[in-house]
Amino acid sequence: MGRFRDRVEAYFAACNTGEAAAVAAHFAPDACIYDLNLKPVRGDAIGPFWGAVFRKWQGAQWEIHSLVEDEAAGAVAIEWTMRGERDGAVFRVSGSEHYAFSGDRIAEIRQYWIFDPDDPEKRLIDFPYAAATA
Repeated sequence: MGRFRDRVEAYFAACNTGEAAAVAAHFAPDACIYDLNLKPVRGDAIGPFWGAVFRKWQGAQWEIHSLVEDEAAGAVAIEWTMRGERDGAVFRVSGSEHYAFSGDRIAEIRQYWIFDPDDPEKRLIDFPYAAATA
């Protein structure tokens, strides 16, 4: 396992707790998360933001399906699925992210996924997620 793979897996484990401080501990002080659905989330706002996401989607849980690491460049790319609950119905949404690191901390995440409030179950059509592993 690579150095940054371990960091991303630990970050996802923290996200799955919903604890803002546990999530924030994985980021550089000036880190930024860019997203297709939201304005950038920066620095000290990252931990509380993920705590709010966890609560909004009623115990959201993230799973990594694939991960590619370039240790020399300090970069990681992943595919993931988030399972949550909205209005009593369980849904899954999948996407991909690109990470840049500063030392052992996340400096930047670029998230590529789409959220449609009328149809939150957004995933690759017919992709065998159950068989995919990191």
